[in-house]
Amino acid sequence: MPAHRDVASRRTLALVGPSAAGKTSLAEAVLWKAGALGAPGSVEKGTTVSDWDPLEKRSLRSLNATLLHVEHRGITTYLIDTPGAPDFLGQSLPALEAVESVAVVINASLGVEPMAVRMMQWAKDRDRDRLIVVNRIDTGADLQALVEKIQAVFGKECLPVNLPAQKGETVVDCFWSRDGSGPAPDFGSVEAAHRALVEQVVEVDAAFVERYLEDGDVDPAELHAPLEQAMREGHLVPICFVSARTGAGVPELLDIIERLLPDATETNPPAFLEGEGDAAKPIEAVPDPSKHVLAHVFKVSQDPYVGKLGVIRVHQGTITPNSQLYVGDGRRPFKVGHLFRLQGNKLTEVAKAVPGDLCAIAKVDELQFDAVLHDAAEDAHIHLKPLQFPMPVHGLAIEPKRRADEQRLHDILHKVVSEDPCLRVELAAGTHETLVYGLGELHLRTLLDRLTEVHGCQVDTRPPRIAYRETVGAPAEGHYRHKKQTGGAGQFGEVFLRIEPLPRGAGFEFVDAVRGGAIPGNFMPAVEKGVRQAMEQGVIAGYPVVDLKVTVYDGKHHTVDSKEIAFVTAGRRALVAAVREARPSVLEPIVDVEIGVPEQNLGDVTGDLAARRGQVTGTQASADGRSTVMALAPLSELASYQSRLNALTGGQGSYTLAFSHYEPVPPAVQADLVAQYRPRDE
Repeated sequence: MPAHRDVASRRTLALVGPSAAGKTSLAEAVLWKAGALGAPGSVEKGTTVSDWDPLEKRSLRSLNATLLHVEHRGITTYLIDTPGAPDFLGQSLPALEAVESVAVVINASLGVEPMAVRMMQWAKDRDRDRLIVVNRIDTGADLQALVEKIQAVFGKECLPVNLPAQKGETVVDCFWSRDGSGPAPDFGSVEAAHRALVEQVVEVDAAFVERYLEDGDVDPAELHAPLEQAMREGHLVPICFVSARTGAGVPELLDIIERLLPDATETNPPAFLEGEGDAAKPIEAVPDPSKHVLAHVFKVSQDPYVGKLGVIRVHQGTITPNSQLYVGDGRRPFKVGHLFRLQGNKLTEVAKAVPGDLCAIAKVDELQFDAVLHDAAEDAHIHLKPLQFPMPVHGLAIEPKRRADEQRLHDILHKVVSEDPCLRVELAAGTHETLVYGLGELHLRTLLDRLTEVHGCQVDTRPPRIAYRETVGAPAEGHYRHKKQTGGAGQFGEVFLRIEPLPRGAGFEFVDAVRGGAIPGNFMPAVEKGVRQAMEQGVIAGYPVVDLKVTVYDGKHHTVDSKEIAFVTAGRRALVAAVREARPSVLEPIVDVEIGVPEQNLGDVTGDLAARRGQVTGTQASADGRSTVMALAPLSELASYQSRLNALTGGQGSYTLAFSHYEPVPPAVQADLVAQYRPRDE
């Protein structure tokens, strides 16, 4: 099917990669060279379009994914500038689902950092077209060695489509050019780079291979279709060289975006599924404006002037103001009031959105992250394959300084969490504390700054609470009779239950095996409620009990005195009794740690990890004098780890965490945790 003209004129690109790679400055340079800005803004001066948030201006780093766009030579290009710190993956990962292409930006001076490796893998896993943008080529870095490193880490399919020249002051094209008639590149040759590109591209099409072997070359103008196929299949990952500071290579990058990157008809379709669980089947969204609507919400934000904004990607159909759309399996449609195109925090109304468009809908409370929008009842069970976010394991207990602000704090946290899928808020059943979980210290510190500086809500916090869990190591039985007589109608309920451990990660299973009406069926939900209460509150150390099967097999009731509250209490106390006899243990979260350090500090860092009960699983040296340490370590041992790492490396170390699994704590640690626990209900 031929591409619709509107769809064919759209390009979507996410700028991802580590902090200090220069993504925001690069986005400014692209907007400037395309004529969308009179002059590029400065991160240091707080004048960029992307980093408009007051906290971003103060911290000199991106904290949010920001949507930008340019109109140039009849092409509309949407750019998503994403944060580089691993603490803000809840902002950067959703961008992968909203775009056709992902540009991993690498700082030429810092080389291939762990975050670049992670983002390349995530983009590959989601079948996105990928390219590598080497920024800051004017700093005198060894760019030839960097290309070799990129190919060693990511594969030989990573090939330059241009080369730096005149010591990084400009770049020379290697795809459309064949003879190197421009400036001599700083390394390699245009002819060799062109030949490598053509050979890589024609490999996906047998007819072009035959022509290439016969003629020795193929006109690059004829290679659009096989090039799109090569990028779609991961057979080619272009490398582009730029300097956002000087503008070198930026016009060439814009040319590559417009002439080489795919539109919505030329890329792998989004991972839509129909149905639930194992029965879900993949379906294909067709990028046709005339079909019924399929879109999804990839970002939610709270605009101070227009309220809640749902930022969406349109995959199929056409959305206009006054369109009637459904959210997921919701039965009531909502009416689109206004459609906005975003330029940072500036909103411009548009008349329609077609496949390939990224736009925003305001003031619709039902819009939540990852929600699918549609206009046909038969699409109610369509959803996207879920993104695999890192588990938020850094915890903080939080409360307002003024008791009168409790509800207000709850409302603010609800809004903030709706904007970031890697923030989690829960109420600890045992202590009634409000706990906030994030991906790291920076993540939580930014949340606190937002509460106080943006929302004006002053809070108190306590040291991070590790998300320990409790479990059992053997089967056991528990029994409790609850009998209370107060002069009138009393309370009576008796429960016998059996527990057994389940495999790690299996969760909770409740089985009603009572026969003969010993516990009437209408009281069994109360028993389960009591069991769940005990599991939430914890038994030996005050942490939730996990991976447990509970079978209620007997009990007693009284025709007059039995009430729900009696069986809730009996179920709770019986579960506590059983757990105490079932070799209970405390589990701690173990995290995968990737630490980037100067090579000379490698021994100090690995020794420090060993002292923290860490287990080094591997090391990787790079050509730029840095090493990456891979390890498993208890999260509890990594509190304030960045400060320790700074001391060991002179401020040159960085690390990322990702949840791996739970395992039992050492006996001495468990004894301390148990000793600190003061159960409320004995």
